[in-house]
Amino acid sequence: MDIDSTESLPTDLSAKSGNLNPRDIFSFPLDDFQLQSIEYLNQGHSIVVSAPTGSGKTLIGEYAIYRAIAHGYKVFYTTPLKALSNQKLRDFRKQFGVEKVGLMTGDLSLNRDASIIVMTTEIFRNMLYAERDETDDLLENVESVVLDECHYMNDSQRGTVWEESIIHCPQSVQLVALSATVANSGQLTDWINQVHGPTDLIFSDFRPVPLHFLFSSAKGLHPLLNDKRTGLHPNCKIWRPPKGNKKKFRSAKPPQPEPPKIKNVIFNLAERDMLPAIYFIFSRRGCDRAVREIGAHSLVSSKERKHIQNHFKKFKSINPDGIRDSLHVEALLNGIAAHHAGVLPVWKEFIEGLFQQGLIKVVFATETLAAGINMPARSTVISTLSKRTEGGHRLLTGSEFLQMAGRAGRRGLDSIGYVITVQSRFEGVREAGQLALTKADPLISQFTPSYGMVLNLLQRYDLEKSKELVERSFGRYLAGLDLFGEEETLRQMKLQLKTLQENVSDISWTDFENYEKSRGRLKEERRLLKILQQQAAETLANELTLALQFSSVGTLVSLKSPQLKELITPAVIIRKLQGDGKFPLLLCLTEDNLWILVPCHYVVSLHAELSCMEINTPNIPTLKRVGEIQYGEKDSSDIALQIKQIAQSHEMRIAQYDLAGEVLQQAKLVEELELELAQQPAHHWGDRKKLKKNRRRIDKLNLEIRESEEILYHRSNHHWEMFLSLINILQYFGCLQELVITDIGRTVGVLRGDNELWLGLVLMSGHLDNLTAAQLAAVIQAISTDLNRHDIWSGFIPSPKSEETLKDLAGIRSQLYKVQQRDNVDTPIFWNSELMGLVEAWASGVGWSELISNTSLDEGDVVRLIRRTMDLLSQIPYCEVISKQLRNNSRIAFKAINRFPVSEDEDIQQEVENAEKPLNPATERTT
Repeated sequence: MDIDSTESLPTDLSAKSGNLNPRDIFSFPLDDFQLQSIEYLNQGHSIVVSAPTGSGKTLIGEYAIYRAIAHGYKVFYTTPLKALSNQKLRDFRKQFGVEKVGLMTGDLSLNRDASIIVMTTEIFRNMLYAERDETDDLLENVESVVLDECHYMNDSQRGTVWEESIIHCPQSVQLVALSATVANSGQLTDWINQVHGPTDLIFSDFRPVPLHFLFSSAKGLHPLLNDKRTGLHPNCKIWRPPKGNKKKFRSAKPPQPEPPKIKNVIFNLAERDMLPAIYFIFSRRGCDRAVREIGAHSLVSSKERKHIQNHFKKFKSINPDGIRDSLHVEALLNGIAAHHAGVLPVWKEFIEGLFQQGLIKVVFATETLAAGINMPARSTVISTLSKRTEGGHRLLTGSEFLQMAGRAGRRGLDSIGYVITVQSRFEGVREAGQLALTKADPLISQFTPSYGMVLNLLQRYDLEKSKELVERSFGRYLAGLDLFGEEETLRQMKLQLKTLQENVSDISWTDFENYEKSRGRLKEERRLLKILQQQAAETLANELTLALQFSSVGTLVSLKSPQLKELITPAVIIRKLQGDGKFPLLLCLTEDNLWILVPCHYVVSLHAELSCMEINTPNIPTLKRVGEIQYGEKDSSDIALQIKQIAQSHEMRIAQYDLAGEVLQQAKLVEELELELAQQPAHHWGDRKKLKKNRRRIDKLNLEIRESEEILYHRSNHHWEMFLSLINILQYFGCLQELVITDIGRTVGVLRGDNELWLGLVLMSGHLDNLTAAQLAAVIQAISTDLNRHDIWSGFIPSPKSEETLKDLAGIRSQLYKVQQRDNVDTPIFWNSELMGLVEAWASGVGWSELISNTSLDEGDVVRLIRRTMDLLSQIPYCEVISKQLRNNSRIAFKAINRFPVSEDEDIQQEVENAEKPLNPATERTT
């Protein structure tokens, strides 16, 4: 079936008489949301089911299985984790029969023709990218695909897998997306409806086992919320530090009261019959410390202890190397265990089985246990409400809290599930109440183009079609919603710009800019003129003052004073009066018949070249203050008129310093510029200040519009830009000839990893061809796994050949890094030598106990490290452009490290070894 096929199933499902009545399948009444989901399925629609953890979403997936079997079709059941796939395999075998259930994971395939195929979502995605084979199409006759734990789309590392699976799943296949409660389930549904086909949302916040929130402090257990669940319980008192402590802790949040001891919390739960419980502690060491603290205290009856002993004996006989130390064994027999990523997978599965039987009463676990493993409890205890992340210390998110809280309450066993938040050093009842009342977080997109995606799309589609598929991502959908408001803002800015431009449509901005430049120059030349005038005035001031001491009454002068509005005013000296200093005060009469008493420095011109006037006026006023003025009367008006007449025929309105050469030259330049400015078109445009303001607003709007358009384009197209950048890099390394995939590209395209190009270049380089199987395993580990820790060590030293080979690969890594930098691509290029010796030792036959005793890693970490190495080793035999020797060595290396406790459970592994056809785990194709 083609990815974009719009064909319906061979028969209209809604018309099939084979649709099953759920009452004929399930012996108990179904909840409304379950019945509604089944109804939509029977209409042939895809569905998104968003409901709380533990509410019964899995039943809907089980109905899809019963229905497909009744129709003669198949179902793919996908999970986010390999451990979940193994668990579902066992559950479905018990429910539907061994022959009806198959399994596909990263390194094995079992009963692949069964009606029910359980697989990781990543394998399903890989299958969709694989080339179609008409004689061996795994998607043939698939009626529906169940995407369990669909909220894993939020996972930063693997969330893209869910998006790619939904985008590329044939539209003829119904999708059954089962998700914990998320804030934007409607958006998820609408997106699937757009990219896949008719999809309905079934949302439920109903919990069959209601949750009761409690708070644990050193004083005991207390109700956290009020009866209406709208706020804190009245008895909950928010702790405030004593007054004396406020200054002490001014720079940081003051610590809360001492938290209760773990054993006291557990004993309180036991006394109230609130066990079994999952006690969440956000560190492996914290979980193990808790086991040491209470492991010697028995929480089980003698009968239960005997059952645990029997199970333990059986487990020990099968898995002698899978047992933890004696302290954990003693705790296990007392009904206490730890469950985290550092524990061997086989031991964790053993713990899970005992817990499901009610034999383990307390499991101290990291939050990874909340992610899908079927381990419901009567109570969940959350030891702290914050955690350390790569971005620093932060409070739990709503979804993180709800995911853990949702493990409380076993359907059919408990009437109430208890969620206990514990007083910690930095969080108390306030934070606990906030989280208990918080809503789930929204799903975000983690869609990320990769080298493998580019090669697989271009192998099947042209560039235009590939772009269409990339732009179907949930991230592009969410960006469209987010950008709607920003696009409206951009539209409003463009309208505002258009209005402003229309108002000044007849104005030449070039002329306006020229005018503004001319105005700026005129302003500067005027400033310079003023400076020259001041300099000339200072030079002449002393000369004039000295000359005025010897001037006589009737001497004509030019005055400049504040009382005369700083205008240069012709006047005559009528009388010289004694001043405070050695220079006299001058009583003058101006041409405007105004008497004024001025100091000598108010005189700016002394017209000694003109004859002195004859003064005959009997009524000379008595002025005493400098600057004092008085209007003259009729007898002085004749003198004023004479002054005016003389001023008209002589230059008496120009200050003497203005006649200096530099001042005259500058004044002439200013006059010319004023005339030039007046002749420019912009001089007649009215309110130029407003025009200038509009121009600045237009420029600012243009800049804002350009920046907004760039941001909108990047947010709308950054996935496609990344896709094009990856094409450039693939072309550089010969994987693409223009847009046609080469043999090198086909080799890279079948690989799955964090950086498929890096892996492919290494495999095709020839550097690995002459390694032994153990050395090959060591180098493969070094180039395919990220340690992300700085405190690791290993007592095993890699062989010189392994180290030399890794050093030889440094050139390829450096070249790829530079090319990725050139195109702004930051896909990781792993190159870690710290644990090569560990993997090489394991591949050489070193025992598990010796291996673990010579490394700082926990057992679970070592298993994951080796399994990641196995994942790439299992893909190498199916690469085209590599040597036959490397292919054979990869098979030998895979077998060498696929030993207990790294290998799958004995029963599954044995079935795989008996399988007839080998498969490429990267694509699940037969060879």
